[in-house]
Amino acid sequence: MPYDWTENWARIPDTPTGRANGRTHGVCVTSSGAVIVFHQAENGLLAFDPDGKLISATGGDRWLGAHGLTRVVEDDQEVLWLADEKSHEVVKTTLAGEEIQQIGPPDHPAYGEKKYVPTWAAVNPVTRDIWVADGYGASLVHRHAADGSYLGTLDGTEGAGRFNQPHGIAFRTGSDGAELWVTDRGHHRIQIFDGEGRFLRASGSCHSPCAFDFRDGLVLVPELFTGVKLLDMGTLDVVEEIGAHPDIGPNPDPAKWWPPRAPEGWPNLAGTEHVRPGQFNSPHAAAFAPNGDIVVVEWIVGGRITRLRKR
Repeated sequence: MPYDWTENWARIPDTPTGRANGRTHGVCVTSSGAVIVFHQAENGLLAFDPDGKLISATGGDRWLGAHGLTRVVEDDQEVLWLADEKSHEVVKTTLAGEEIQQIGPPDHPAYGEKKYVPTWAAVNPVTRDIWVADGYGASLVHRHAADGSYLGTLDGTEGAGRFNQPHGIAFRTGSDGAELWVTDRGHHRIQIFDGEGRFLRASGSCHSPCAFDFRDGLVLVPELFTGVKLLDMGTLDVVEEIGAHPDIGPNPDPAKWWPPRAPEGWPNLAGTEHVRPGQFNSPHAAAFAPNGDIVVVEWIVGGRITRLRKR
């Protein structure tokens, strides 16, 4: 493994809501190297300096369902897009958590029967359209114009098949334009579309993908049940596997872990043999730092923030 594991590189604040929940759901790294974490507790938007020291904790009791976190650069300014699974908010903020814009639920017939539960947002760097994944409700991905107006919806049938829990989404920009990457987690695959929502390709190289980050031809994919993977951006082949679960081995077999086979209480296994240095329990988001390090956060009560230092 070309990284050195730094256990508990940073910790969430010790608060009543942090101890009761505190799951660390989203992470990004700013251009200055500051690490932003979105976790389910009061003042759940956290900023750490490059050494892991807490800089700020904001949000009050607004985002107790903190979920997806995306960093976007607009006109040389870094902003955040937050998705909250409990309040159903999708909000654009400054790095300090000051609200700039909010996107409401789309006018889509699916919500006559199902709830709207946004889990992630991403912005097309070319058109500035805002895409929102409803990963825990109707399993749809919605497109909005830059002003928030609703433009349309993808349900996956345009591609490899109807989405089942499109949990995390992200845009990658290359020589061929912008691509929308979707974690079709319930179907153990990734679906990729162009900036207009036209299907390009799909891959089954991941079992339970949660989110994406991109760097130097690599795709960083935290997987809820099998650790963290690095994929080749072109072939989508697995280049490296980091932190497989206990007893799964170097070639993960999720059938040994996927519920109902998971240990009782999963993923909230802090203090057990299933949460130990060198092995992830439930990776939920991950991000590259400017120096090539990787920061991983996990879906576990009390949170877990690990830094993988590039050798």
